[in-house]
Amino acid sequence: MTHSTTEVLVGGGVLAAALAFGLYAVQSTGFQLRSDGYELSASFRSLEGISVGTDVRLAGVKVGTVTGIDLNAETYRADTVVTIRDDIQIPDDSAIVIASEGLLGGNYVEISPGGSPFYFAEGDEILDTQGAVSLVSLLLKFVSGEGE
Repeated sequence: MTHSTTEVLVGGGVLAAALAFGLYAVQSTGFQLRSDGYELSASFRSLEGISVGTDVRLAGVKVGTVTGIDLNAETYRADTVVTIRDDIQIPDDSAIVIASEGLLGGNYVEISPGGSPFYFAEGDEILDTQGAVSLVSLLLKFVSGEGE
Protein backbone atom coordinates (compact mmCIF):
# COMPACT_ATOMS: atom_id res chain seq x y z
CA MET A 1 0.00 0.00 0.00
CA THR A 2 1.55 3.30 -1.05
CA HIS A 3 0.73 6.74 0.27
CA SER A 4 1.03 9.82 -1.81
CA THR A 5 3.12 12.70 -0.55
CA THR A 6 0.02 14.90 -0.48
CA GLU A 7 -1.82 12.56 1.91
CA VAL A 8 1.16 12.45 4.28
CA LEU A 9 1.53 16.25 4.23
CA VAL A 10 -2.19 16.83 4.83
CA GLY A 11 -2.20 14.31 7.69
CA GLY A 12 0.85 15.97 9.25
CA GLY A 13 -0.81 19.39 8.93
CA VAL A 14 -4.00 18.17 10.61
CA LEU A 15 -1.97 16.60 13.44
CA ALA A 16 0.06 19.79 13.94
CA ALA A 17 -3.14 21.89 14.01
CA ALA A 18 -4.70 19.55 16.59
CA LEU A 19 -1.61 19.75 18.82
CA ALA A 20 -1.50 23.55 18.50
CA PHE A 21 -5.20 23.80 19.43
CA GLY A 22 -4.69 21.51 22.43
CA LEU A 23 -1.74 23.56 23.66
CA TYR A 24 -3.74 26.78 23.24
CA ALA A 25 -6.71 25.31 25.15
CA VAL A 26 -4.50 24.21 28.05
CA GLN A 27 -2.75 27.58 28.30
CA SER A 28 -5.90 29.70 27.98
CA THR A 29 -7.75 27.83 30.72
CA GLY A 30 -4.85 28.16 33.16
CA PHE A 31 -4.57 24.39 33.60
CA GLN A 32 -1.37 23.34 35.33
CA LEU A 33 0.15 19.90 35.67
CA ARG A 34 1.85 20.88 38.90
CA SER A 35 0.59 23.31 41.47
CA ASP A 36 2.89 26.02 42.73
CA GLY A 37 1.38 27.23 45.96
CA TYR A 38 0.07 26.34 49.35
CA GLU A 39 -3.34 25.01 50.33
CA LEU A 40 -5.83 26.66 52.66
CA SER A 41 -9.24 25.31 53.64
CA ALA A 42 -12.56 27.01 54.31
CA SER A 43 -16.09 25.86 55.08
CA PHE A 44 -19.03 27.60 53.36
CA ARG A 45 -22.79 27.48 53.91
CA SER A 46 -23.32 27.71 50.13
CA LEU A 47 -20.94 27.43 47.16
CA GLU A 48 -23.47 28.26 44.47
CA GLY A 49 -21.67 28.88 41.17
CA ILE A 50 -18.26 27.70 42.43
CA SER A 51 -16.49 24.57 41.18
CA VAL A 52 -12.98 23.13 41.09
CA GLY A 53 -10.88 25.43 38.93
CA THR A 54 -12.71 28.65 39.90
CA ASP A 55 -10.45 31.68 40.39
CA VAL A 56 -9.45 32.91 43.84
CA ARG A 57 -8.89 36.67 43.71
CA LEU A 58 -7.40 39.29 45.98
CA ALA A 59 -8.19 42.91 45.05
CA GLY A 60 -9.49 41.62 41.71
CA VAL A 61 -6.23 39.86 40.83
CA LYS A 62 -6.10 36.07 40.48
CA VAL A 63 -3.91 34.68 43.27
CA GLY A 64 -5.08 31.08 43.33
CA THR A 65 -7.59 28.43 42.37
CA VAL A 66 -10.24 26.30 44.03
CA THR A 67 -8.69 22.81 44.06
CA GLY A 68 -11.14 20.80 46.13
CA ILE A 69 -14.80 20.77 47.17
CA ASP A 70 -16.50 18.23 49.40
CA LEU A 71 -19.74 18.13 51.39
CA ASN A 72 -19.22 17.70 55.12
CA ALA A 73 -21.86 15.12 56.09
CA GLU A 74 -21.86 16.21 59.74
CA THR A 75 -22.22 19.98 59.34
CA TYR A 76 -23.88 20.04 55.87
CA ARG A 77 -21.38 22.69 54.79
CA ALA A 78 -19.16 22.77 51.70
CA ASP A 79 -15.57 22.11 52.76
CA THR A 80 -13.35 23.83 50.22
CA VAL A 81 -9.63 23.74 49.50
CA VAL A 82 -7.97 26.66 47.69
CA THR A 83 -4.39 26.80 46.45
CA ILE A 84 -2.72 30.20 46.79
CA ARG A 85 0.43 31.21 44.89
CA ASP A 86 3.63 30.88 46.95
CA ASP A 87 4.53 34.56 46.50
CA ILE A 88 1.23 35.75 48.09
CA GLN A 89 0.95 35.87 51.89
CA ILE A 90 -2.55 36.12 53.34
CA PRO A 91 -2.98 37.71 56.83
CA ASP A 92 -4.44 35.20 59.28
CA ASP A 93 -7.47 37.41 60.08
CA SER A 94 -8.61 37.58 56.44
CA ALA A 95 -12.09 36.65 55.24
CA ILE A 96 -12.98 34.54 52.21
CA VAL A 97 -16.19 35.36 50.34
CA ILE A 98 -18.13 34.03 47.35
CA ALA A 99 -18.49 37.09 45.11
CA SER A 100 -20.32 37.70 41.85
CA GLU A 101 -18.92 39.29 38.71
CA GLY A 102 -22.24 41.05 38.15
CA LEU A 103 -25.91 40.39 37.60
CA LEU A 104 -25.32 37.99 34.72
CA GLY A 105 -21.69 37.07 35.46
CA GLY A 106 -20.33 34.03 37.21
CA ASN A 107 -19.15 33.67 40.79
CA TYR A 108 -15.58 33.59 42.07
CA VAL A 109 -13.83 33.38 45.43
CA GLU A 110 -12.60 36.70 46.85
CA ILE A 111 -10.18 37.06 49.74
CA SER A 112 -10.66 40.17 51.88
CA PRO A 113 -7.31 40.70 53.59
CA GLY A 114 -7.13 41.51 57.26
CA GLY A 115 -4.54 43.58 59.07
CA SER A 116 -2.75 40.93 61.12
CA PRO A 117 1.06 40.82 61.03
CA PHE A 118 0.82 37.00 60.99
CA TYR A 119 0.05 34.94 57.89
CA PHE A 120 -1.73 31.70 57.03
CA ALA A 121 0.55 28.68 56.56
CA GLU A 122 0.09 25.55 54.47
CA GLY A 123 -3.01 23.64 55.61
CA ASP A 124 -4.52 26.41 57.77
CA GLU A 125 -8.28 27.02 57.76
CA ILE A 126 -9.86 30.39 57.01
CA LEU A 127 -12.64 30.66 59.59
CA ASP A 128 -14.25 33.93 58.45
CA THR A 129 -16.34 32.83 55.45
CA GLN A 130 -19.37 34.17 53.62
CA GLY A 131 -21.24 31.91 51.23
CA ALA A 132 -22.97 32.72 47.98
CA VAL A 133 -26.03 34.94 48.03
CA SER A 134 -28.76 33.71 45.71
CA LEU A 135 -30.06 36.55 43.54
CA VAL A 136 -33.26 34.61 42.88
CA SER A 137 -34.09 34.34 46.59
CA LEU A 138 -33.32 38.05 47.09
CA LEU A 139 -35.65 38.97 44.21
CA LEU A 140 -38.39 36.72 45.57
CA LYS A 141 -38.11 38.37 48.99
CA PHE A 142 -38.27 41.80 47.38
CA VAL A 143 -41.31 40.93 45.25
CA SER A 144 -43.19 39.24 48.08
CA GLY A 145 -42.47 42.11 50.50
CA GLU A 146 -40.73 39.93 53.11
CA GLY A 147 -38.00 41.34 55.30
CA GLU A 148 -39.62 44.76 55.79
